[in-house]
Amino acid sequence: MGDYDEATAFLGDWGPFQRLVFFLLSASIIPNGFTGLSIVFLAGTPEHRCSVPAAANLSAEWRNHSIPLEARGAGRGPSRCRRYRLQALRNFSALGLAPGTDVDLARLEQEKCLDGWDYGRDVYLSTVVTEWNLVCDDDWKAPLTTSLFFVGVLIGSFVSGQLSDRFGRKNVLFVTMGIQTGFSFVQVFSTSYEMFSVLFLIVGMGQISNYVAAFVLGTEILGKEVRIIYSTIGVCIFYAVGYMLLPLFAYFIRHWRMLLLALTVPGLFYIPLWWMVPESPRWLVSQGRLKEAEIIIQNAAKMNKIEAPSTLFSLEELQDLTPEGQPSHTFLDLIRTQNIRLITIMSVVLWMTISVGYFGLSLDVPNLHGDPYLNCFLSALVEVPAYIFSWVLLRKMSRRISLSASLFLGGGVLLFIQLVPADLSQLSISLVMSGKFGITAAYAMVYVYTAELYPTVVRNMGVGASSMASRFGSILSPYFVYLGAYNRFLPYILMGSLTVMTAILTLCFPETYGLPLPQTIDQMLSVRGGKSKLIPQSNKDISKEDEEDVTIFKSTPL
Repeated sequence: MGDYDEATAFLGDWGPFQRLVFFLLSASIIPNGFTGLSIVFLAGTPEHRCSVPAAANLSAEWRNHSIPLEARGAGRGPSRCRRYRLQALRNFSALGLAPGTDVDLARLEQEKCLDGWDYGRDVYLSTVVTEWNLVCDDDWKAPLTTSLFFVGVLIGSFVSGQLSDRFGRKNVLFVTMGIQTGFSFVQVFSTSYEMFSVLFLIVGMGQISNYVAAFVLGTEILGKEVRIIYSTIGVCIFYAVGYMLLPLFAYFIRHWRMLLLALTVPGLFYIPLWWMVPESPRWLVSQGRLKEAEIIIQNAAKMNKIEAPSTLFSLEELQDLTPEGQPSHTFLDLIRTQNIRLITIMSVVLWMTISVGYFGLSLDVPNLHGDPYLNCFLSALVEVPAYIFSWVLLRKMSRRISLSASLFLGGGVLLFIQLVPADLSQLSISLVMSGKFGITAAYAMVYVYTAELYPTVVRNMGVGASSMASRFGSILSPYFVYLGAYNRFLPYILMGSLTVMTAILTLCFPETYGLPLPQTIDQMLSVRGGKSKLIPQSNKDISKEDEEDVTIFKSTPL
């Protein structure tokens, strides 16, 4: 299939057909921007305190003093999980004793919230947390739900590539979009926390699968020049657009079931795309379905007002990309030699840390000072310049220095947050957004950089193993946010420290900017902190197509 690009070169790069495919497939990414992070509002935790039933027969004064005070940052506030024992309060109330004067409240015995909780309704009217009381002893369940979604993403990552290779990019794209939309709709009618969480896991599987299918479909249909922009700017920006829509939906719809339904409905608008988006001609050719591939190319030529050749493909002319007799490779080759083993270990640490930072900051926005809806919108908005910034750096500057500098920016400002006075909340939010900018830019660059580090024979496996590590990072990220319940600055200290240490580790990677891609493991760049050179092996026959392969790797957070 080595002559495919030459056989279809007559179509051009940016005709009406390519523009239609570019924007339709990019638009299909929009729901992915709000589906994964919708849990920020679906499982938001409002202010809460123990409920004191009317049957307790307490005077108004004792009811107002039924909740003990606890430390809240720099001050004190009502306890969220404890109350004074109601039997004692009833006795004091009946005797006419006054709290604080006749009775020392600090010496009263306390008890758990035996009658449920009263939730504040100034931010959320209802969430899965308020519906199933996922607070206090059960507060670990909310981050577990988020982690289960990312477990679904991990599982989907395993199977999505194999499914699209076997059944076609278009079929998998629309089936998995249906899974994401359908199971999100069923979630609306969840009757328990367990049901909601299991369905959310399946939604995660569908989300990543349709994302990968759309990404691969676009890179295979579009020409070489447009492919670069689609796989970076196109996919990234439309993902960010979806992310920005999330707080807008959530601001106007504050009941979690209605919000989830509103986020599900847009999936129905993509049904007409089935008749507008073609199957990948590359994939059809690889399956020997030449007639179907030719029909798609000829229709594209008509749309572009270009006359297509009568015969485009033949089995004799299509070349296998893998030369006969070339030895097969396995994941063990990623650790076979000391050099590739070091790069693999460092890449796994790098990807996991970036994923923890990105999703940790994205999930933590409701806990920032100020309006959570505005904070979430700013968190999404800052990704747009971050993607553009990373794209410019990838074209103009050193990979190693660019990635390390972005990580230093992201981690350094997070460590500085704890030094900001409590009354300067706007400065704290600005620092968080600066950290999100740096980590997002690093996430966008790491795909391309990792693909350049590995040789052709194991490049897909190398990027795949690193991407898998990022999935584990996303699974862990909700628990970094969870630690904020014990110390507000602890998540930032941990994420900032890990990010800065990884920035230092990145300086030990070899430089790949401006160098041809290695084909074999022996041609890989050596791990060292200074300037790197190719190991002297035959490297002159690296094809231009191989050098361009790096551009098809995804550079977005998903």
